[in-house]
Amino acid sequence: MITGLSGAGRSQAADILEDLGWFVIDNLPPALIPKVSELASSPGSDISRVVLVVGTGRYHDEVLPALASLEHPGTRMRIVFFEASTDVLVRRYESTRRRHPLAGDRSLAEAIEAERELLQPVKEQADVVVDTSDFNVHQLRDRVLDLFADEHPEVGMQTTVTSFGYKHGLPLDTDLVIDCRFLPNPHWVEELRPLTGLDEPVRRYVLDQEISGAFLDELTSLLELLLPAYVNEGKSYLTLALGCTGGHHRSVAIAEEIAARLRDRGFEPKVSHRDIAR
Repeated sequence: MITGLSGAGRSQAADILEDLGWFVIDNLPPALIPKVSELASSPGSDISRVVLVVGTGRYHDEVLPALASLEHPGTRMRIVFFEASTDVLVRRYESTRRRHPLAGDRSLAEAIEAERELLQPVKEQADVVVDTSDFNVHQLRDRVLDLFADEHPEVGMQTTVTSFGYKHGLPLDTDLVIDCRFLPNPHWVEELRPLTGLDEPVRRYVLDQEISGAFLDELTSLLELLLPAYVNEGKSYLTLALGCTGGHHRSVAIAEEIAARLRDRGFEPKVSHRDIAR
């Protein structure tokens, strides 16, 4: 199910998934959701992946009970919630001149905040929350592809390891954040400054520090404990974010190393570096 704030990217995400071969249904009354599941799972059906796009409307309080009815063996149901900051949503609405579904006598900002409060129970049940405040259309597509391009009913928890720079702000759609700023900074080594953690000289500088080995061993042990536990709890997506000051050197090298260690342990993490080009 795709849901979230109006203007945050629900429709664009649905279009992307339709291009990937998903069967997309928009504005379906919740009472009909179980019927869709029956049709998709009936003998001879060629519909195996269905996207329900649910916005704010008169049926919003029926959504979660209807989705709960889908939680049975053979059906894998996931909720993706799209949101954005109020000022960004205001600008998007003003640029399109569309009317907000909860506008009424409210101002646009008040309508957005009312919708945010209304959808909070749905957000709390989401498997992943995607904040599109800083996304352009290409970045939104990349994020949706990261989440769903390899999606299949038999796939377990999808793990993402990402690096970021604290000076550009914390990533909002993440589960675990690890601070790497205690490691010696290659930025202060003149010949390493223009390079990134993807380059071997920076990688070796970061990983060869005595504290790096102990840190990586402890973090790997922690993830060996946590990841199977998350899988057992039915979590669909897990994002581990590793941060340094600018997101160019330390966090990039550590993210690549952690991803390699996870692969050695049977996981297939996706890797991204949010701020490496900034």
